[in-house]
Amino acid sequence: MFNKVITNQTKTMVLLMLVFTAIILLFSGLVYFSIVNFSHQRFYELLKIRTTTIVQIEKGKEHLDLPENYILNSSNDEELPMERDYVFAVPADSNFSSISQKVHIPDTFFKSIIKKGESNYNDKEFYYIGQSFKFHDKEYIAIASAKNHYVIYYLGFLKRTLITCIVLSLFFSMIFSFYLSKTLFKPILKITGKVKEISSENLHLRLESHPDNKELNELVDTFNDMLNRIETSFETQNHLIGNVSHELRTPLTSIMGEADVALSINRTADEYKETLGIILDEAEKLDKKIKALLMIAQTGFDGKIQKMDKVRIDQLLWDVIETLRRIDSRNNIYLDISMLPDNPKKLKVQGNEQLLHLAVANIISNGCKYSNFQQVKVSLGATDTDVYIIIKDNGIGIPEEEMNKIYDPFFRASNTKNYEGYGIGLPLARNIVRMHNGELIVSSYENQGTTVQIRFPNFYSTQAEYKQS
Repeated sequence: MFNKVITNQTKTMVLLMLVFTAIILLFSGLVYFSIVNFSHQRFYELLKIRTTTIVQIEKGKEHLDLPENYILNSSNDEELPMERDYVFAVPADSNFSSISQKVHIPDTFFKSIIKKGESNYNDKEFYYIGQSFKFHDKEYIAIASAKNHYVIYYLGFLKRTLITCIVLSLFFSMIFSFYLSKTLFKPILKITGKVKEISSENLHLRLESHPDNKELNELVDTFNDMLNRIETSFETQNHLIGNVSHELRTPLTSIMGEADVALSINRTADEYKETLGIILDEAEKLDKKIKALLMIAQTGFDGKIQKMDKVRIDQLLWDVIETLRRIDSRNNIYLDISMLPDNPKKLKVQGNEQLLHLAVANIISNGCKYSNFQQVKVSLGATDTDVYIIIKDNGIGIPEEEMNKIYDPFFRASNTKNYEGYGIGLPLARNIVRMHNGELIVSSYENQGTTVQIRFPNFYSTQAEYKQS
């Protein structure tokens, strides 16, 4: 309950106030104690000068024979506030109790002077500094004392001023913390409100970017990217269900229709043979489509680990081209190797050779088919980190408004009615490329042709990433 009442905005405001308060108190304390320390040192220096002067005056006298416990009050003019100066002989038994009672100074101060030659002391109002000196083989002590008006009055004023400033600073820091926390959380609260509006019914909604807030924009972009993927996945699922049901139902309907017609009346042997041939043909189509669906599922992101080896992409391309030419001699494929790197090691990728062969063959085969067997140009190149395959044809292309559906299984563009196919090759190829940490980009213009660019990380950059991880 308490946590619900105390919001993050309030916590931030309190935290900022605590930080400001700590900083203000720290620096106020430093200023105060620095000035106090400086005033003490400065006043002791003045008293030391006075004590030295007293000693010199007394040493300048022809006769200085003070009896024990007799205190000679200085006759000098008063130069410091409430100044009191004392000179007395050190008792033979070093007992300063009598002198201590007369001048109201603890006897430990006198003993410290005898021991160190010079010492200082202060009570609430007065500051003392004393020196020992010898005159005609007899030891004396000279003490100068005065009231430190600066510490008593001026530092008192400084203390009151600092306390007033601290109170005012806390008041203004509270206002500033409230304004700052509100400003910081305003865009977050706005984003939270917008996110609450998004549901499966309106996945097209997106968060607005904040031009002056780079970190928040990264969050907004990341969330919008996630929405893009989810929306695409939703649409893909809807298309997949529609396409799959249609593609599977068509041959089944044909099979059942042929069987019904054959069983409705007695047929001749040739008619039954013809009907069985049609049923077999439709059953084979159904089998191919189911196998294709299984293949897509296997190459999807289901966590299955495929056997991976080092594969040379140039060798793979030669094998693919040879296979396609053997399947159909009309396939006209030109392999451009002008961009090959000097170091053939850059052409090696880590992957499953059979799957890579299937993906590349599907794309090149589509290029040949949809360009009516015109020449398809396949270019191979590499950088220090990646291997690139670019497949370009001059075929029928894909209508611009249908480009967002090209990865839907069983989807076929509206201008492919005169070509055989199931709409499986491209989504299957993309799954295989993704499985190899690669990227597949399709650009196409209707009646102008299609270009497919495939990128794979080479074997050595992949190994470097594994070592870093």
